[in-house]
Parts: sequence; structure tokens; C-alpha cells
Amino acid sequence: MPKDLPAAWRVSAVSAGEQVALGSNAARIENAPGKKELEVATQSLLSRLAELQEAFHADGRHSLLLVLQGRDASGKDGVIKSVYGAFNPTGVRVAAFGPPSSLELKHDFLWRVHQVVPPRGMIGVFNRSHYEDVLAVRVRKLAPETVWQPRFEQINHFEQMLHENGVIIRKCFLHISREEQRERLLARLDDPHKNWKFRLEDLDDRALWDEYTDAYRDVLAKCSTPDSPWFVIPSDEKAVRNYLVARMLVDTLEAVNPTYPAMQQAVRDAARDFK
Repeated sequence: MPKDLPAAWRVSAVSAGEQVALGSNAARIENAPGKKELEVATQSLLSRLAELQEAFHADGRHSLLLVLQGRDASGKDGVIKSVYGAFNPTGVRVAAFGPPSSLELKHDFLWRVHQVVPPRGMIGVFNRSHYEDVLAVRVRKLAPETVWQPRFEQINHFEQMLHENGVIIRKCFLHISREEQRERLLARLDDPHKNWKFRLEDLDDRALWDEYTDAYRDVLAKCSTPDSPWFVIPSDEKAVRNYLVARMLVDTLEAVNPTYPAMQQAVRDAARDFK
């Protein structure tokens, strides 16, 4: 078992209808363990995740989908690099969702998402997701409320269908404070390895901070279900963020209890005389 922190160092799923506090205080944890202690504990969890993934892939009864949502600079790429870096890449698929293409706009909003849901035995991660259609679409007024408001229920039905077909869904909102986002965006400007990520839309979205807060609060209240829960991950501290996501994934896979299938008897018999 991995070296771990106390059981309290887990995030709880958002309850249906819960109005979650999304202020600056919720983006950090008071009296958090030191960075070094968190990194050591996270590495232990990542080792455990690698073991679980091997069995999960061989078991083949389920797939796992991790949805990552968050404001710009909240650390979606960082989670993918640190947490999913523990996995065998042949068993992981990553999908990133930007503005829809002209073809995608001719279909229902879930069409492009459904195509990249991981098959059984695979682990998938969405960097942004179908939730952009009740977040960015709403806040930027890309469609009227009569279009985006029914999508909450449509998303719930979609995710329930996936659950009933063997897809385990876990959704993380990487919650960053306005102050921390400012520091990270400014740091990007001076880093040639990161400033290419800076977009004018980042500034537009920052100016709509309160509107996005209201939209995220509705997503968490309306679309966190027992089978497809949302987790709010305090993300001002990267080490805290990575530990909490890794801890949640280990808990999720251990609850599945993946097992290696037994060798077929016909194969075993044939292999006895193998030379």
C-alpha cells in the first residue's frame, strides 16, 4: 500500500443540488502538508495507480473517464502530465476539446464527445469536455438560454447511459483563485515555453470571472450524481492538486477491484507442449 496522508486528505463528491462555495478560500487548504511530503505521497499513489491500471486493462469489464474542467491556468495539463504519466500509455487516451469545428456544429453537442469515450479496459481523460456547452456557450452568449439550459438534463441522461454501459465517470473541477490565476498568466508571458498558450480569450474570460463562477456553480449542483460525481479540487497549490486527484483515482479503481482473468483452459492445454 502507498505511503499515505490521513484519511481526511480526500475530497468528497459534490452532493446533488449542493451550492458549492467557489471563493478564493476554497482554492487552497489551510495547514496543508509541505510540498516535499505531498510529492512523496503522490509518487506512492502513482505507483499504486500503475498497478491498478494493469489489472484494469486486463479485466476489461469497465472503462474509466476522468473529466477535467477548470479556468485558464488551473492545471489541466499539469494533472495529465503528473497523474496520467504513471500509466502505461497503451491503456490511456487523452482528448482535448477546443471550439467545435464546422462539422461538429452540424451535429448535436454530444456527438464529438461520444466518439472518444474510452472503450472497456481503457482509461480516458477529457481536457475540457461537453461541459463547455453549458459554460463557455452560456457565459459568452454563443446560444440563448433556451438552447443551453436543457443541456444539463441531456448531459445527465448521457452520462447515465455511459455508466449503465460500463463507463466509470469521475469529474474534477480544478478550482483556482483569481489571485493565483493572475500570477500564473503573468508568468506565462515571460516564459517562451508557455507564452504561446496565452490567448486574447484568456483576458476576455478573466473579465467574466463572476459569470463563470455562477455557471460552474450550476454545473456542480445540477450534474453531480452518485454515478457520475463532481469533485472540487483546490488547485492554488500544484502539489495539493496532484495529490488529491491521484488519491481520488486510487480510491475509484480500488473500489472496482479489477482482477486478472484466468487463462482459458484450451490455451493452457495447448501451451503445455509449447516448444
